[in-house]
Amino acid sequence: MDSSNFYQEQRGTGPGTSVQPTASEIKQGFAPGPTTTPVLFTPLKIRSLTLKNRIAMSPMCMYSSHDGFATDFHLVHTGQYALRGVGLIMMEAAAVAPEGRITPNCLGIWKDEHVEKLEQITRFAHTNHASIGIQLAHAGRKASTNAPWLIKVHGANADEEHGGWPYDLIGPSPVPFSDRSWMPAEMTIEQITSIQREFALAAGRARRANFDVLELHGAHGYLIHSFLSPISNRRTDAYGGSFDNRIRFLVETVRSVRTQWPINRPLFVRLSMTDWVEPSGDIPTGGWTEEESIELAKVLAQEQVDLIDCSTSGSSPLQKIPLALGYQVPFAHAVKRNVPQMLSAAVGLITTAKQANSIIESKHADLVFIARALLREPNFVLDAARQLDAFAQYPHQYERGRSKPKHSFI
Repeated sequence: MDSSNFYQEQRGTGPGTSVQPTASEIKQGFAPGPTTTPVLFTPLKIRSLTLKNRIAMSPMCMYSSHDGFATDFHLVHTGQYALRGVGLIMMEAAAVAPEGRITPNCLGIWKDEHVEKLEQITRFAHTNHASIGIQLAHAGRKASTNAPWLIKVHGANADEEHGGWPYDLIGPSPVPFSDRSWMPAEMTIEQITSIQREFALAAGRARRANFDVLELHGAHGYLIHSFLSPISNRRTDAYGGSFDNRIRFLVETVRSVRTQWPINRPLFVRLSMTDWVEPSGDIPTGGWTEEESIELAKVLAQEQVDLIDCSTSGSSPLQKIPLALGYQVPFAHAVKRNVPQMLSAAVGLITTAKQANSIIESKHADLVFIARALLREPNFVLDAARQLDAFAQYPHQYERGRSKPKHSFI
Protein backbone atom coordinates (compact mmCIF):
# COMPACT_ATOMS: atom_id res chain seq x y z
CA MET A 1 0.00 0.00 0.00
CA ASP A 2 1.28 3.45 -0.93
CA SER A 3 1.68 5.34 2.34
CA SER A 4 0.70 8.68 0.82
CA ASN A 5 -2.60 7.26 -0.47
CA PHE A 6 -3.24 5.65 2.90
CA TYR A 7 -3.34 9.07 4.51
CA GLN A 8 -5.33 10.91 1.85
CA GLU A 9 -8.64 12.40 2.95
CA GLN A 10 -11.81 11.51 1.05
CA ARG A 11 -13.66 14.82 1.32
CA GLY A 12 -12.75 18.48 1.27
CA THR A 13 -9.10 19.38 1.52
CA GLY A 14 -8.31 17.44 4.65
CA PRO A 15 -8.77 17.87 8.42
CA GLY A 16 -10.05 21.29 9.41
CA THR A 17 -12.02 21.84 6.20
CA SER A 18 -15.63 22.89 6.64
CA VAL A 19 -17.85 20.25 5.01
CA GLN A 20 -21.46 19.19 5.13
CA PRO A 21 -22.19 16.16 7.30
CA THR A 22 -23.51 13.11 5.48
CA ALA A 23 -26.94 11.71 6.19
CA SER A 24 -25.25 8.86 8.05
CA GLU A 25 -23.25 11.27 10.23
CA ILE A 26 -26.42 13.19 11.07
CA LYS A 27 -28.24 9.96 11.90
CA GLN A 28 -25.39 8.86 14.18
CA GLY A 29 -25.61 12.14 16.09
CA PHE A 30 -22.37 13.74 14.93
CA ALA A 31 -24.30 16.78 13.68
CA PRO A 32 -27.87 18.00 14.24
CA GLY A 33 -28.34 18.58 10.51
CA PRO A 34 -26.87 20.58 7.63
CA THR A 35 -24.47 23.25 8.86
CA THR A 36 -23.22 26.67 7.78
CA THR A 37 -19.58 27.74 7.42
CA PRO A 38 -18.35 30.45 9.81
CA VAL A 39 -15.87 32.90 8.32
CA LEU A 40 -13.07 31.36 10.41
CA PHE A 41 -13.46 28.26 8.25
CA THR A 42 -13.56 29.97 4.88
CA PRO A 43 -10.56 29.53 2.58
CA LEU A 44 -7.97 32.23 1.98
CA LYS A 45 -6.12 32.40 -1.32
CA ILE A 46 -2.63 33.96 -1.30
CA ARG A 47 -0.86 33.79 -4.65
CA SER A 48 -1.00 30.12 -5.73
CA LEU A 49 -1.75 28.85 -2.21
CA THR A 50 -5.25 28.37 -0.79
CA LEU A 51 -5.49 27.94 2.96
CA LYS A 52 -8.44 25.75 3.98
CA ASN A 53 -9.29 27.91 6.99
CA ARG A 54 -8.09 31.13 8.65
CA ILE A 55 -6.35 29.54 11.64
CA ALA A 56 -2.55 29.51 11.63
CA MET A 57 -0.14 28.16 14.20
CA SER A 58 2.17 30.93 15.32
CA PRO A 59 5.91 30.20 15.09
CA MET A 60 7.05 29.22 18.59
CA CYS A 61 10.59 28.26 19.59
CA MET A 62 10.84 24.70 20.83
CA TYR A 63 14.55 24.69 21.78
CA SER A 64 14.83 21.06 20.68
CA SER A 65 17.52 21.07 17.99
CA HIS A 66 21.18 20.11 17.91
CA ASP A 67 23.43 22.03 15.52
CA GLY A 68 20.27 23.50 14.02
CA PHE A 69 18.84 20.16 12.87
CA ALA A 70 15.14 19.44 13.12
CA THR A 71 14.53 16.23 15.08
CA ASP A 72 11.84 13.62 15.56
CA PHE A 73 10.37 16.00 18.13
CA HIS A 74 9.68 18.50 15.36
CA LEU A 75 8.08 15.84 13.16
CA VAL A 76 5.72 14.75 15.94
CA HIS A 77 5.07 18.26 17.27
CA THR A 78 4.37 19.76 13.84
CA GLY A 79 2.63 16.67 12.51
CA GLN A 80 -0.03 16.69 15.20
CA TYR A 81 -1.29 20.05 13.93
CA ALA A 82 -1.39 18.78 10.36
CA LEU A 83 -3.62 15.95 11.57
CA ARG A 84 -5.79 18.27 13.64
CA GLY A 85 -6.74 20.76 10.97
CA VAL A 86 -4.59 23.87 11.35
CA GLY A 87 -4.89 25.87 8.14
CA LEU A 88 -1.28 27.07 8.12
CA ILE A 89 1.42 25.61 10.33
CA MET A 90 4.28 28.07 10.73
CA MET A 91 7.39 26.33 12.00
CA GLU A 92 9.51 28.12 14.55
CA ALA A 93 12.24 30.66 13.84
CA ALA A 94 14.99 28.95 11.86
CA ALA A 95 18.35 30.69 12.09
CA VAL A 96 19.99 31.66 8.81
CA ALA A 97 23.42 31.50 10.48
CA PRO A 98 24.67 29.57 13.53
CA GLU A 99 25.36 32.77 15.47
CA GLY A 100 21.83 33.90 14.61
CA ARG A 101 20.20 31.37 16.93
CA ILE A 102 18.47 32.61 20.06
CA THR A 103 19.83 29.61 21.99
CA PRO A 104 22.21 26.75 21.18
CA ASN A 105 19.10 24.54 20.96
CA CYS A 106 17.28 26.53 18.29
CA LEU A 107 16.31 25.35 14.81
CA GLY A 108 18.53 26.27 11.88
CA ILE A 109 18.46 26.42 8.11
CA TRP A 110 21.98 27.69 7.45
CA LYS A 111 23.32 24.56 5.73
CA ASP A 112 22.07 22.20 3.07
CA GLU A 113 22.13 19.24 5.43
CA HIS A 114 19.23 20.78 7.36
CA VAL A 115 16.90 20.32 4.39
CA GLU A 116 16.36 16.54 4.58
CA LYS A 117 14.55 16.44 7.93
CA LEU A 118 12.60 19.59 7.14
CA GLU A 119 11.42 18.01 3.89
CA GLN A 120 10.21 14.96 5.83
CA ILE A 121 8.09 17.31 7.97
CA THR A 122 6.60 19.19 5.01
CA ARG A 123 5.87 15.89 3.26
CA PHE A 124 3.84 14.67 6.24
CA ALA A 125 1.97 17.99 6.39
CA HIS A 126 1.16 17.91 2.69
CA THR A 127 0.08 14.29 2.87
CA ASN A 128 -2.57 15.42 5.33
CA HIS A 129 -3.52 18.46 3.23
CA ALA A 130 -2.01 21.02 5.59
CA SER A 131 -0.13 24.11 4.41
CA ILE A 132 3.17 24.68 6.14
CA GLY A 133 5.59 27.57 6.38
CA ILE A 134 8.84 28.39 8.13
CA GLN A 135 10.10 31.60 9.72
CA LEU A 136 13.60 32.77 8.80
CA ALA A 137 15.39 34.62 11.55
CA HIS A 138 18.58 36.06 12.93
CA ALA A 139 18.60 36.83 16.65
CA GLY A 140 21.23 39.58 16.37
CA ARG A 141 22.03 41.13 19.75
CA LYS A 142 19.56 38.81 21.53
CA ALA A 143 21.42 35.64 20.54
CA SER A 144 23.40 33.22 22.73
CA THR A 145 20.86 32.83 25.52
CA ASN A 146 19.67 29.67 27.26
CA ALA A 147 16.47 27.73 26.71
CA PRO A 148 13.80 28.70 29.27
CA TRP A 149 14.12 25.52 31.32
CA LEU A 150 17.91 25.93 31.52
CA ILE A 151 17.87 29.51 32.81
CA LYS A 152 17.55 28.39 36.45
CA VAL A 153 20.53 26.08 35.94
CA HIS A 154 22.93 28.14 33.80
CA GLY A 155 21.49 31.66 33.86
CA ALA A 156 19.83 33.63 31.07
CA ASN A 157 22.93 34.00 28.88
CA ALA A 158 24.67 31.05 27.22
CA ASP A 159 28.43 31.35 27.68
CA GLU A 160 31.00 29.34 25.74
CA GLU A 161 31.04 26.59 28.37
CA HIS A 162 27.35 25.96 27.66
CA GLY A 163 27.49 26.19 23.88
CA GLY A 164 27.07 29.94 23.50
CA TRP A 165 28.95 32.45 21.37
CA PRO A 166 29.02 35.64 23.48
CA TYR A 167 31.85 37.21 21.46
CA ASP A 168 30.19 36.70 18.08
CA LEU A 169 27.01 38.72 18.60
CA ILE A 170 26.21 41.37 16.00
CA GLY A 171 23.73 44.18 15.66
CA PRO A 172 23.27 47.51 13.93
CA SER A 173 25.03 49.25 16.82
CA PRO A 174 26.97 48.24 19.93
CA VAL A 175 23.88 48.54 22.14
CA PRO A 176 22.97 45.54 24.34
CA PHE A 177 19.33 44.66 25.00
CA SER A 178 19.81 45.21 28.75
CA ASP A 179 22.64 45.74 31.21
CA ARG A 180 22.63 41.97 31.77
CA SER A 181 22.86 41.05 28.06
CA TRP A 182 25.85 40.32 25.85
CA MET A 183 27.35 43.30 24.00
CA PRO A 184 26.92 43.07 20.21
CA ALA A 185 29.51 44.31 17.74
CA GLU A 186 28.38 46.91 15.20
CA MET A 187 27.92 45.25 11.83
CA THR A 188 30.14 46.32 8.97
CA ILE A 189 28.66 46.87 5.50
CA GLU A 190 30.30 43.60 4.48
CA GLN A 191 28.56 41.79 7.34
CA ILE A 192 25.22 43.33 6.39
CA THR A 193 25.62 42.09 2.83
CA SER A 194 26.72 38.67 4.07
CA ILE A 195 23.70 38.22 6.35
CA GLN A 196 21.33 39.29 3.58
CA ARG A 197 22.94 36.63 1.41
CA GLU A 198 22.41 34.08 4.22
CA PHE A 199 18.70 34.94 4.29
CA ALA A 200 18.50 34.35 0.54
CA LEU A 201 20.35 31.03 0.74
CA ALA A 202 18.05 29.96 3.58
CA ALA A 203 15.05 30.85 1.42
CA GLY A 204 16.41 28.55 -1.27
CA ARG A 205 16.69 25.73 1.26
CA ALA A 206 13.12 26.37 2.40
CA ARG A 207 12.04 26.11 -1.24
CA ARG A 208 13.86 22.79 -1.62
CA ALA A 209 12.26 21.53 1.59
CA ASN A 210 8.88 22.28 -0.05
CA PHE A 211 7.53 24.84 2.39
CA ASP A 212 4.46 26.68 1.14
CA VAL A 213 5.03 29.98 2.96
CA LEU A 214 8.08 31.91 4.07
CA GLU A 215 8.03 34.44 6.90
CA LEU A 216 10.82 36.84 7.78
CA HIS A 217 11.11 37.54 11.51
CA GLY A 218 11.21 41.31 11.81
CA ALA A 219 9.91 41.50 15.37
CA HIS A 220 10.71 41.03 19.06
CA GLY A 221 14.05 42.83 19.10
CA TYR A 222 15.89 40.38 16.86
CA LEU A 223 18.21 41.50 14.07
CA ILE A 224 15.73 42.89 11.52
CA HIS A 225 13.71 44.66 14.21
CA SER A 226 16.89 46.03 15.78
CA PHE A 227 17.63 47.87 12.52
CA LEU A 228 14.12 49.34 12.49
CA SER A 229 14.10 50.65 16.04
CA PRO A 230 16.07 53.76 17.09
CA ILE A 231 16.43 52.10 20.49
CA SER A 232 18.95 49.65 19.04
CA ASN A 233 19.99 51.38 15.81
CA ARG A 234 22.31 54.34 16.43
CA ARG A 235 24.08 54.18 13.07
CA THR A 236 24.92 57.30 11.09
CA ASP A 237 25.39 55.64 7.69
CA ALA A 238 22.87 54.48 5.07
CA TYR A 239 21.40 51.94 7.52
CA GLY A 240 20.59 54.28 10.40
CA GLY A 241 19.00 57.57 11.31
CA SER A 242 16.06 58.34 9.02
CA PHE A 243 13.06 56.08 8.48
CA ASP A 244 14.19 55.19 4.97
CA ASN A 245 17.64 54.26 6.25
CA ARG A 246 16.38 52.16 9.17
CA ILE A 247 14.07 50.10 6.93
CA ARG A 248 16.81 49.61 4.32
CA PHE A 249 18.18 46.37 5.83
CA LEU A 250 14.75 44.72 5.78
CA VAL A 251 13.79 45.98 2.32
CA GLU A 252 17.07 44.79 0.83
CA THR A 253 16.69 41.46 2.63
CA VAL A 254 13.20 41.00 1.16
CA ARG A 255 14.57 41.66 -2.31
CA SER A 256 17.39 39.21 -1.75
CA VAL A 257 15.01 36.54 -0.44
CA ARG A 258 12.67 36.95 -3.40
CA THR A 259 15.52 35.96 -5.75
CA GLN A 260 15.39 32.49 -4.19
CA TRP A 261 11.76 32.23 -3.11
CA PRO A 262 9.34 31.56 -6.01
CA ILE A 263 7.10 34.45 -6.96
CA ASN A 264 4.02 32.19 -6.78
CA ARG A 265 4.66 31.35 -3.10
CA PRO A 266 3.54 33.70 -0.32
CA LEU A 267 6.03 35.79 1.63
CA PHE A 268 5.07 37.12 5.09
CA VAL A 269 6.88 39.53 7.39
CA ARG A 270 6.33 39.53 11.15
CA LEU A 271 6.68 43.02 12.60
CA SER A 272 6.67 44.43 16.08
CA MET A 273 4.18 47.17 15.27
CA THR A 274 5.33 49.22 18.26
CA ASP A 275 8.07 49.02 20.87
CA TRP A 276 5.64 50.06 23.66
CA VAL A 277 8.33 52.37 25.09
CA GLU A 278 7.54 55.83 26.42
CA PRO A 279 9.11 58.83 24.63
CA SER A 280 12.29 60.22 26.15
CA GLY A 281 14.73 63.04 25.56
CA ASP A 282 17.09 60.55 23.94
CA ILE A 283 14.41 59.00 21.69
CA PRO A 284 11.45 61.39 21.22
CA THR A 285 9.29 58.68 19.61
CA GLY A 286 10.10 56.14 22.34
CA GLY A 287 11.20 53.68 19.67
CA TRP A 288 9.65 52.05 16.62
CA THR A 289 6.03 53.19 16.23
CA GLU A 290 2.73 52.05 14.78
CA GLU A 291 2.82 54.90 12.26
CA GLU A 292 6.22 53.75 11.00
CA SER A 293 4.96 50.16 10.77
CA ILE A 294 2.10 51.28 8.55
CA GLU A 295 4.48 53.20 6.29
CA LEU A 296 6.78 50.18 6.15
CA ALA A 297 3.83 47.93 5.22
CA LYS A 298 3.14 50.23 2.26
CA VAL A 299 6.75 49.85 1.13
CA LEU A 300 6.71 46.07 1.58
CA ALA A 301 3.52 45.80 -0.45
CA GLN A 302 5.58 47.06 -3.39
CA GLU A 303 8.28 44.47 -2.69
CA GLN A 304 6.17 41.34 -3.23
CA VAL A 305 5.35 40.82 0.47
CA ASP A 306 1.85 39.42 0.91
CA LEU A 307 1.03 39.63 4.61
CA ILE A 308 2.10 41.50 7.74
CA ASP A 309 2.01 39.32 10.86
CA CYS A 310 1.27 41.98 13.48
CA SER A 311 3.04 41.47 16.79
CA THR A 312 4.64 44.04 19.13
CA SER A 313 7.50 44.76 21.54
CA GLY A 314 10.88 43.15 22.24
CA SER A 315 13.29 46.07 21.80
CA SER A 316 13.68 47.18 25.39
CA PRO A 317 13.18 45.98 28.97
CA LEU A 318 11.51 49.38 29.51
CA GLN A 319 8.52 48.33 27.40
CA LYS A 320 5.08 48.64 28.99
CA ILE A 321 2.73 46.19 27.28
CA PRO A 322 -1.02 46.60 27.95
CA LEU A 323 -1.72 42.88 28.04
CA ALA A 324 -5.35 41.94 27.43
CA LEU A 325 -7.25 39.50 25.24
CA GLY A 326 -6.56 40.37 21.62
CA TYR A 327 -4.44 43.37 22.59
CA GLN A 328 -2.55 43.34 19.27
CA VAL A 329 -5.60 42.96 17.01
CA PRO A 330 -5.94 46.74 16.48
CA PHE A 331 -2.56 46.73 14.75
CA ALA A 332 -3.72 44.11 12.24
CA HIS A 333 -6.83 46.19 11.70
CA ALA A 334 -4.69 49.29 11.12
CA VAL A 335 -2.77 47.49 8.37
CA LYS A 336 -6.00 46.41 6.66
CA ARG A 337 -7.45 49.90 6.97
CA ASN A 338 -4.39 51.81 5.75
CA VAL A 339 -2.75 49.34 3.36
CA PRO A 340 -5.65 47.63 1.55
CA GLN A 341 -3.32 45.83 -0.87
CA MET A 342 -1.64 44.03 2.06
CA LEU A 343 -3.10 41.11 4.00
CA SER A 344 -2.75 41.19 7.77
CA ALA A 345 -2.67 38.62 10.55
CA ALA A 346 -3.60 39.08 14.19
CA VAL A 347 -1.65 37.39 16.97
CA GLY A 348 -1.45 37.59 20.75
CA LEU A 349 -3.85 36.31 23.41
CA ILE A 350 -6.33 34.94 20.92
CA THR A 351 -7.68 32.07 22.96
CA THR A 352 -11.17 31.02 21.86
CA ALA A 353 -12.99 30.07 18.68
CA LYS A 354 -15.57 32.84 19.06
CA GLN A 355 -12.87 35.46 19.55
CA ALA A 356 -10.93 34.24 16.50
CA ASN A 357 -14.06 34.12 14.35
CA SER A 358 -15.06 37.61 15.45
CA ILE A 359 -11.67 39.00 14.37
CA ILE A 360 -12.12 37.63 10.86
CA GLU A 361 -15.85 38.43 10.72
CA SER A 362 -15.25 42.06 11.67
CA LYS A 363 -12.53 42.28 9.00
CA HIS A 364 -9.89 43.25 11.54
CA ALA A 365 -7.53 40.63 10.07
CA ASP A 366 -7.39 38.08 7.27
CA LEU A 367 -5.73 35.36 9.35
CA VAL A 368 -5.36 34.63 13.05
CA PHE A 369 -2.16 33.17 14.47
CA ILE A 370 -2.81 31.01 17.52
CA ALA A 371 0.13 30.27 19.81
CA ARG A 372 -0.13 29.03 23.40
CA ALA A 373 -3.77 28.08 23.05
CA LEU A 374 -2.66 25.46 20.50
CA LEU A 375 -0.03 24.16 22.90
CA ARG A 376 -2.73 23.75 25.54
CA GLU A 377 -5.38 22.48 23.14
CA PRO A 378 -3.91 20.71 20.08
CA ASN A 379 -7.48 19.99 18.94
CA PHE A 380 -8.30 23.72 18.92
CA VAL A 381 -9.33 23.83 15.24
CA LEU A 382 -11.62 20.81 15.25
CA ASP A 383 -13.16 21.89 18.54
CA ALA A 384 -13.60 25.42 17.16
CA ALA A 385 -15.73 24.08 14.32
CA ARG A 386 -18.05 22.38 16.80
CA GLN A 387 -18.22 25.48 19.00
CA LEU A 388 -19.17 27.59 15.97
CA ASP A 389 -21.84 25.09 14.85
CA ALA A 390 -19.82 24.04 11.82
CA PHE A 391 -18.85 20.53 10.72
CA ALA A 392 -15.15 20.03 9.98
CA GLN A 393 -13.43 17.18 8.25
CA TYR A 394 -11.62 14.92 10.73
CA PRO A 395 -8.60 12.72 9.99
CA HIS A 396 -9.94 9.25 9.29
CA GLN A 397 -7.88 7.79 12.12
CA TYR A 398 -9.60 10.06 14.67
CA GLU A 399 -13.13 10.05 13.26
CA ARG A 400 -14.47 7.79 16.01
CA GLY A 401 -13.39 10.42 18.54
CA ARG A 402 -15.68 13.10 17.12
CA SER A 403 -18.09 14.36 19.78
CA LYS A 404 -21.83 13.86 19.40
CA PRO A 405 -23.84 16.97 20.27
CA LYS A 406 -26.91 14.79 20.86
CA HIS A 407 -25.12 12.87 23.58
CA SER A 408 -23.65 15.18 26.23
CA PHE A 409 -21.75 12.32 27.86
CA ILE A 410 -19.66 11.63 24.74
